[in-house]
Amino acid sequence: MKMDKTEDVLILAIESSCDETAAAVVKNGREVLSNVISSQIALHTLYGGVVPEIASRKHIEKINQVVEEALQEAGVTLQDITAIAVTYGPGLVGALLVGVSAAKAISFAANKPLIGVHHIEGHISANYIENKELEPPFACLVVSGGHTHLVVVKDYGEYEILGKTRDDAAGEAFDKVARAIGLGYPGGPKIDKISKEGNPDAISFPRAKVADAVYDFSFSGLKSAVLNYLNSCEMKGIEVNRADVAASFQKAVIDVLVEHALAAVKEYGFHKFAIAGGVASNSGLREAFEKECAKRNIEFYHPSPIFCTDNAAMIGVAGYYEYLKGTRSGYDLNAIPNLKLGER
Repeated sequence: MKMDKTEDVLILAIESSCDETAAAVVKNGREVLSNVISSQIALHTLYGGVVPEIASRKHIEKINQVVEEALQEAGVTLQDITAIAVTYGPGLVGALLVGVSAAKAISFAANKPLIGVHHIEGHISANYIENKELEPPFACLVVSGGHTHLVVVKDYGEYEILGKTRDDAAGEAFDKVARAIGLGYPGGPKIDKISKEGNPDAISFPRAKVADAVYDFSFSGLKSAVLNYLNSCEMKGIEVNRADVAASFQKAVIDVLVEHALAAVKEYGFHKFAIAGGVASNSGLREAFEKECAKRNIEFYHPSPIFCTDNAAMIGVAGYYEYLKGTRSGYDLNAIPNLKLGER
């Protein structure tokens, strides 16, 4: 389908894959007219992590509200919208179903095209919002609570996975270590904050390499090493310096992420590199990449923290490029909790 270039494309996007209920309106793939996020962090903090059933129930309560708010804030009506984009995986199945069902209903009632969007493609696409000049190809590291992927973005909506985690995602390791040292949930921001007071070289934690896959990651050994260190301190009656543990752990994660990512950038000859996902808002990670990319004359891109966390604006951006490619989902679109990157 040939598009009239003068006609604005407005995407209403919905995201409900985990514990944020979000809706946004995105114009022409790069301009965010509204980005409404209803977070459940305070609720799940009581339980030390996300409880799927509670997340789903909260999404049901909030979904209509955030969609209405997104339209109002953007100053548009449903009639002005070109298409509806929604995350259909990966994520928590009950949570995803709320967004998918809402998007289908709106699409049907307003007679607008429906576009299913991959959550990770959304995270990668968040980089296009504030970096108007960024275009594929480039390399991207996606680091979040559920994912650690090193990806080549060949074109809009076209990806090649170079490496991924074999066990825990980086964000998952942050949450587990934060819990072990008594910081609570969410672990990422709390470790980031306390690490600033600690010595990153105080404790030597391992940096794992995967023998047969140079770009793959493994964080479960590092997590176990931290737990073993804490147990050994407890048994010997040694007081644990939480800031030192957090800083040393964070440095071990960052070292591996930076080393793998920049090795790939060098091997593939890229001059552009981006990060995405919840962990991409970690200040230590950003600083390390800024420093190392500057040394190598590599353009470094990263979304603002508000676009790193789960949000619908990024889904609207990914949805826009899918719309241009002619992607349309039927009303049989279903939530796919373990959807792989590149799968449709």
